[in-house]
Amino acid sequence: MTASSPNRTSYDDPRRLRDLLGKAGDLARQHALRSVVVGIAGFEGDLEFPEVVNYVESALRVDDAIFRMTRERAIVLLTDVDRDRAEEIMERLLNDYREHFPSSTGPTVAFGYFEIKPGVVDTSAKEVLLGIFAGPPPSH
Repeated sequence: MTASSPNRTSYDDPRRLRDLLGKAGDLARQHALRSVVVGIAGFEGDLEFPEVVNYVESALRVDDAIFRMTRERAIVLLTDVDRDRAEEIMERLLNDYREHFPSSTGPTVAFGYFEIKPGVVDTSAKEVLLGIFAGPPPSH
């Protein structure tokens, strides 16, 4: 994971996304473990979205990782979970954030999920990105 701060202005190196997907593929092939790639999208100009991503990052396990694409998009790799468990984790984290940092509008985010199952030979970044960000971004 990368260190982050509330004033972060740069985004992760795209090569790191390939590394994260490679890690998920290795876990699926070599250890028969599932992983889920989660896309988190906020609406354009949402000032609270980076704080939500920081909160999610602070709650991740050591084996999990986050990749920041843009100011309004991030990717989370959750290892050794299936899609149902990943959905539970992300909803719980969002609810925890809302409880700890109440605001008049609350964060408006959309989640997209792509499960990498045991036995998968190769998963392209394009396939994953289309799977997790296929829907429209949230609106406020």
